[in-house]
Amino acid sequence: MRAIADLRRGTPVVVRDGANALAILATEFAEDGLKPLSELGLDPRHLAITAQRAAVLNIAPTGQTSVVLAISPHIDSATLRSLADPTSDLDHPLRGPFRVAPQDLSVASAALILCKRARLLPAVVFAALPENVDPSVWAAAHDLLLADAAAIDDFEVETARTLTPVSGAQVPLADSETTRIVAFRPADAGIEHVAIIVGRPHADAPTLVRLHSECFTGDLLASLRCDCGQQLRGAIQLMQDAGAGVLLYLAQEGRGIGLINKLRAYALQDQGFDTMEANRRLGFEDDERVFQPAAEMLRHLGFTKIRLLTNNPAKVTGLTRLGIDVTERVAHAFPPNNHNQRYLETKAQHGHQL
Repeated sequence: MRAIADLRRGTPVVVRDGANALAILATEFAEDGLKPLSELGLDPRHLAITAQRAAVLNIAPTGQTSVVLAISPHIDSATLRSLADPTSDLDHPLRGPFRVAPQDLSVASAALILCKRARLLPAVVFAALPENVDPSVWAAAHDLLLADAAAIDDFEVETARTLTPVSGAQVPLADSETTRIVAFRPADAGIEHVAIIVGRPHADAPTLVRLHSECFTGDLLASLRCDCGQQLRGAIQLMQDAGAGVLLYLAQEGRGIGLINKLRAYALQDQGFDTMEANRRLGFEDDERVFQPAAEMLRHLGFTKIRLLTNNPAKVTGLTRLGIDVTERVAHAFPPNNHNQRYLETKAQHGHQL
């Protein structure tokens, strides 16, 4: 989606839900404050953040997934970014009070979802379009992309449904020399996922499967802050020992928040917050992943009855809801080290069966 690319380079995007339309700017790219929106002749006086981020800023719950704050047109860039980025929260403990603005939150909520899909901090500065204008005409006149809220809401699931295998090859690995890798691409040419097929699994029997979210630091650099690298290589070895299996390597870094936000979460963990608290302070859910890509990949490969290698019951539930028959959960845990002890304890407290 072009809207994701535009947000990531600091370009405003118009988001519409029926008759309501807003011009939005990702807050972390507000290097010139509100200038990108004010130069369009708009009056940007609102900031949308998630309910999780609002709670961190001590803003009373509104019962909504998003919260809109009224801001001064003279607010500077640093202040804007600090309201979105929690890594400096402890340096500014006395902020506010903030005024929650009465706004229709459907468009603001869609804008925040768009930020998440772009792997940006979920916070946007926005302005209403001039009265009595057609949003599509206005956006075209200013060379801005117009995105519909409904399309944003459904984007991740609908994109996953278009995944198709585009390339495959034999790739012998250190832990399994009889391995084939198949790459899947969605119709919009977006993020690709890969399946690592060990041996020759048969679809007529429950296949050993692992869903593995990519982890640059753990998988590639052997980071000790998590157990991802151990889980990845351990799963391939286990499949080799069992004779066959399928590991789906999913482009869902940091439980779906992206590498940059995962590093921000690490910085918050260094300040004393656990991994789930860090995600919420950033404005995210504890886990932002969806399981639709995995289900589609398994169906393409012909595997709808599986033995799932995981410690996370949510993966079992998620795949089952998508029509995959999970006949067994196979435990997959490794001993902690001095650096990931608290990380694993936090996962256990949130339902992981370690």
